[in-house]
Amino acid sequence: MDVRRRTLKLPPQAETEQSPALESVDPKASDALPLPLYLTNAFFFTLFFSVAYYLLLRWRDKIRNSMPLHVVTFSELVAIVSLITSFIYLLGFFGIDFVQSFIARASNDAWDLDDDVDNPRHHLLTCPPSISDHLVPAISSAEDEEIVEWVIKGTIPSYALEEKLGDCKRAARIRREALQRTTGRSLQGLPLDGFDYDSIMKRCCEMPVGYMQIPVGTAGPLLLDGFEYIVPMATTEGCLVASTNRGFKAIYRSGGATSTILRDGMTRAPVVRFPSAARACHLKFFLENPSNFQTLANEFNKSSNFARLQGVQCSIAGKNLYVRFSCSTGDAMGMNMVSKGVENILEYLQSDYPDMDVIGISGNFCSDKKPAAINWIEGRGKSVVCEAIIKEEVVKKVFRTSVATLVELNMLKNLAGSAVAGALGGFNAHASNIVSAIFIATGQDPAQNVESSHCITMMEAVNGGKDLHASVTMPSIEVGTVGGGTQLASQSACLNLLGVKGASKQLPGSNSRLLATIVAGSVLAGELSLMAAIAEGQLVKSHMKYNRSSKDVSKGAS
Repeated sequence: MDVRRRTLKLPPQAETEQSPALESVDPKASDALPLPLYLTNAFFFTLFFSVAYYLLLRWRDKIRNSMPLHVVTFSELVAIVSLITSFIYLLGFFGIDFVQSFIARASNDAWDLDDDVDNPRHHLLTCPPSISDHLVPAISSAEDEEIVEWVIKGTIPSYALEEKLGDCKRAARIRREALQRTTGRSLQGLPLDGFDYDSIMKRCCEMPVGYMQIPVGTAGPLLLDGFEYIVPMATTEGCLVASTNRGFKAIYRSGGATSTILRDGMTRAPVVRFPSAARACHLKFFLENPSNFQTLANEFNKSSNFARLQGVQCSIAGKNLYVRFSCSTGDAMGMNMVSKGVENILEYLQSDYPDMDVIGISGNFCSDKKPAAINWIEGRGKSVVCEAIIKEEVVKKVFRTSVATLVELNMLKNLAGSAVAGALGGFNAHASNIVSAIFIATGQDPAQNVESSHCITMMEAVNGGKDLHASVTMPSIEVGTVGGGTQLASQSACLNLLGVKGASKQLPGSNSRLLATIVAGSVLAGELSLMAAIAEGQLVKSHMKYNRSSKDVSKGAS
């Protein structure tokens, strides 16, 4: 981490021991004025417009009387000087905030974080210090204080603290203190204690200075494929958990939902370049020839016990060839597995195609963390369809609407409305809301919410128009139950709540597939509940009640 060098004339201990009598008040630019600011402003505003009006009248008279304009009387000279003086003042008045901030910064040789908290300009950027932060200094030893100074001066790179100290939490504490001093911003609202920093070392996050607190709610039970699940959802959006829970209730009372896994394969697509388009086509034909598949699979599979090549799809753009490899990855989300397997194949092909130039391991034909038609059509990760028949009485009692109303709204909003908007994979009400909440709770990659939220929601009346058939089709849910953030204690606990923690020993890949179906079932519940709220005009009322707060929660931060 790049830090700005700043010389501290007072050590932190001396700063904290200063008495209130020694604390100076920040000077203001307006302190230099002889009169109160509002009187001074009124004087110069009046002076400016008065002399300007006087000079305009005098110049008009001179023009009428054919008198030279450059000949001025004493009174005109005084008016000109007054005009220039008042103009300079008024021009400077608009820059008074800049002058004040400049003077305040120049007068302070060391940054005082407590003063920053009290500064009204920073109220939106910092949280009030907790009692413990006042009583216990962030750095308690002289040795750590010296290391903080080294980090500030750049003697020790911030990113190297864990390796040099051998203590991840201590490294985070020192980095945090150095960051506060170099930026002059307090991090007192960001928790530091109570987290296992060793668990993220070289796995989840670099250069940590704390951890984020996100509330986790539970909704359920979700009755899916004959089993019940309590679903954890990490979110800061009021109404989301409650709304999804209402959808679960409707599904449960109607006999539950059923799901089907259509495909299960992670993809990676490198881009390679040849001297000619003909050579690129030659490799395309070789890769797509079924007789060569086993040879490619042997090379791909040798670096993993779980990664198994499923297929190869190619696309040509001039001399450039994009090759989309798809493979199974067990219970892992699998990006590292498939990337390593692709490297194996590229190394193998280099001997027969020495003129092949590997431009990048990813050529965006995969396509990862971006909305793409290839994922919408071909799928990526787990492709899932989930459906339920909601009984007429449940629609009326739980959702307080009718089957016909929901069917019409779904057609006009999710289908026609999304088409009018030119949506790509967004033919739904709010699938990404549920996907993101479950992803964060279970340690998935939140950025993959982009393609994982691709969803088309369908609703139609069945059984003579009495009941509602609802379904969600999600072609690219990218989840795993091992690796990445799933190993962290909080996220692991949420996976355990769902019964999908870790890898399945009996049937590799079954835990991640089950998690994907739970995500789809939760999205179905969320779609039903939100559509009902919109149909009955309850959306705004609900959010006004549960998604607004007049309480300043920062006061309770610790």
